[in-house]
Amino acid sequence: MSLLVVGSVAFDSVETPFGKVNDILGGSATYFSAVASLYTKVNLVAVVGTDFPMERLQFLTDRGVDTRGLQVMDGETFCWAARYNYETNTCETLDTRLNVFADFHPVLPEGYEQSDFVFLANIDPELQYEVLRQVPQARLTMLDTMDFWIHNKREALATAIGTVDVVTMNEGEARTFAGTYGTLPAAKTILNLGPKMVIIKQGEYGCAMVGEGGYFSVPACPLEDVKDPTGAGDTFAGGFLGYLDKVGEMTPQSIRRAIVHGCATASFTVEEFGVDRLRSLTLEDIAKRYQELHQCTHFEDG
Repeated sequence: MSLLVVGSVAFDSVETPFGKVNDILGGSATYFSAVASLYTKVNLVAVVGTDFPMERLQFLTDRGVDTRGLQVMDGETFCWAARYNYETNTCETLDTRLNVFADFHPVLPEGYEQSDFVFLANIDPELQYEVLRQVPQARLTMLDTMDFWIHNKREALATAIGTVDVVTMNEGEARTFAGTYGTLPAAKTILNLGPKMVIIKQGEYGCAMVGEGGYFSVPACPLEDVKDPTGAGDTFAGGFLGYLDKVGEMTPQSIRRAIVHGCATASFTVEEFGVDRLRSLTLEDIAKRYQELHQCTHFEDG
């Protein structure tokens, strides 16, 4: 079994009420791979510039991540800077420099097209659709997006959404895409395009799934220390798909368990800046937090 992720490897500069960091390792593919590689084999496709120090990804290769799909182009690596206030669900982007990412054209090395599960992280929906056509035998495909593509490439995004099994958006993005204030109507609008399920990310409040398995909601893990919410959505996807690939089944119950795994893994990301907490993360850590979530949500009927 194996997982394909197509996304970004980047330099992030982040400021929160709890600190500030500059030019740390970031990017959707990085966060996703850091978690998914604990469960299964990961094939990574992204691009960096000649300024990128490859040793920063050593912890991923140590976990077995296949980085043959990481392109190196002349120029500078994608850079992103943002600020969060105490309302951690809201992010103010301060600077975005696409650099080599502006000319990114995903190329799948030999064997990647046989990946069982595919995560199309936040990139141009035209590229997402292009990748999808190269992995026709994938058992499950999942797509993430953001406001920029909703506003600027809505038609291409709708086409890509219609060809995947799972769509994930945060609550604001889903409402914007659907043109509604309600989360459930927004999810149903997205489902009408063709996917089997929609997962609405709700930040510190958890997430909600709407689709063939009905409606399912999971709260976020109760945490005392939250430093940086960057990458939480991508690590959610890593836990979700990583678990499904590991167990090799997609029953309604396994999908619900996978969502809990996603929430559990995302909770570790926010405890430190960047991927720092994920470097030492283990499946045992995740299992313990999974049980904590189970205890938080369990009740006896009667």
